[in-house]
Amino acid sequence: MELAGPSHHPGANPDAAADAAVAPFGAPGTEADPAAADPTASRRPRREEARHCAWCGRPLPDQGRVGRPRRYCAQPCRQRAYERRAAVQRGGLPEDAVVLSAAELADLQDRLFQLRCAAEDVASAAAEGADPAELGELATGLADTARGLERLR
Repeated sequence: MELAGPSHHPGANPDAAADAAVAPFGAPGTEADPAAADPTASRRPRREEARHCAWCGRPLPDQGRVGRPRRYCAQPCRQRAYERRAAVQRGGLPEDAVVLSAAELADLQDRLFQLRCAAEDVASAAAEGADPAELGELATGLADTARGLERLR
């Protein structure tokens, strides 16, 4: 049996079709309202980039849509982050403080120096009129050095 006219589902509002026809463009619940098209749109992260572990910087696997997004790749990273937060609270440092050992600081300074040298190599090769293949090779080396510097831990 086929019913003509408005939807006859239990709980359906027979006047809804008429209301939608006169609702202003972009009104909540209309086709032009982005939230009506996708109710989870406001909860999705704005960036579609890969997420990284808050402790070690490794890429996190795509978790899907359910639940809170992961911050750490594994339990040891989560534990190290907890220990750091607890140490910061005991030491009276601000929560966003970065604490480095002398060896970590020396390593960071070395990697920054390598990055500067790679950038200077690209600049001097460009100034000397190097061929595009050589410039491409130097630029690739610069990008590799910068990628290595991104990983602070």
